[in-house]
Amino acid sequence: MNHGAPTLELFGLTFNLGNVLMITVASVIVFLIAVLSTRKLAVKPTGMQNFMEWVIDFVRNIINSNMDWNTGGRFLILGTTLIMYIFVSNMLGLPFSVTYNGDLWWKSPTADPVVALTLAVMIVVLTNFYGIKMRGLKGYSKNFVAPMPFLFPLKIIEEFANTLTLGLRLFGNIYAGEILLSLLAGSLATGFWGHIVAFAPTMVWQAFSIFIGAIQAFIFTMLTMVYMAHKVSEDH
Repeated sequence: MNHGAPTLELFGLTFNLGNVLMITVASVIVFLIAVLSTRKLAVKPTGMQNFMEWVIDFVRNIINSNMDWNTGGRFLILGTTLIMYIFVSNMLGLPFSVTYNGDLWWKSPTADPVVALTLAVMIVVLTNFYGIKMRGLKGYSKNFVAPMPFLFPLKIIEEFANTLTLGLRLFGNIYAGEILLSLLAGSLATGFWGHIVAFAPTMVWQAFSIFIGAIQAFIFTMLTMVYMAHKVSEDH
């Protein structure tokens, strides 16, 4: 379980090649799902189109539960991309992991704190960007002094806390799931009877991890829309 990370030094920066690979794989899978589900649009959807429409309706309900559609409708593509990308990322490390020369190449990208926190930073930056764009600098600034000006330091701390909790919640749940799967596969599956003993708990935990991965994708998308509503809606 003590695996290293394949790295590359370039222009004074260190890149985790395992993360780069898995981020790329997740992006390609989501892109292919989007292309295949919209390639032949029909009035009566079936198959992949039906699945995509269900995802879009699901995200639309998340947005409507946090802000009015006139304000939140522009975030439908963002929410759909997020929930699909994070779900796919959460699933990649469940079937297996791949190590080569002691380096871990294949895992869930969201099981890495750098990836999870980068996603969280991106979301917090986007919420502030759209807050300024849609409400103007003056209206946006009121968020930090309402209802009392002395709350300004706490509002700044809240921005950092939102980033940490959003990223670390995702990372912690996915990483813990992969660690337990590694323990089940490595500690119990020794010999024929070890495989027999390990099979049932491994399958149960696999199913539970799929559930957790889906829930974490939902929570991340929901909190994104909650934070966005706080920035762009006048009544928050």
